[in-house]
Amino acid sequence: MALTDTAIRNTKPRKKAFKLTDGGGLHLLVTPTGGKLWRFAYRFAGKQKTLALGAYPSVTLAEARDGRDAARKHLAAEIDPSIKRKLDKQAAGNTFRVVAEELLKKLEREGRAPATLAKLRWLLDFAFARPPLGRGRPRQAIYRKCYALRY
Repeated sequence: MALTDTAIRNTKPRKKAFKLTDGGGLHLLVTPTGGKLWRFAYRFAGKQKTLALGAYPSVTLAEARDGRDAARKHLAAEIDPSIKRKLDKQAAGNTFRVVAEELLKKLEREGRAPATLAKLRWLLDFAFARPPLGRGRPRQAIYRKCYALRY
């Protein structure tokens, strides 16, 4: 039986977490503390997986169903919805550098000592100066350079 908004609002928490199913793999997980979380259960490559769709009042029943339908379209195209979500987040530019710069701005607003800010900037500059793993010079070029230094 499909869920209704009234049934969701009237649901009370219990001692243990429980699920209210809507159909098509969509369910509402009700936690003992009263949280109501949308989840989509699916199988991909023979494994059971769960995709979080958000918390109830901020994500409505209709939005959760739309999220389920979008995830089912990805599954039909043989794309794992959780991997797709991770790749979309990476493509959005939420990288370590962006988060670190936001942290520095926040610490500056909070009035941290200039020495602390300078030290953090130095550490982050050091972290950003190194090439990411898997990129940079090929292994053979590094070996040749090391071999040339030894002899």
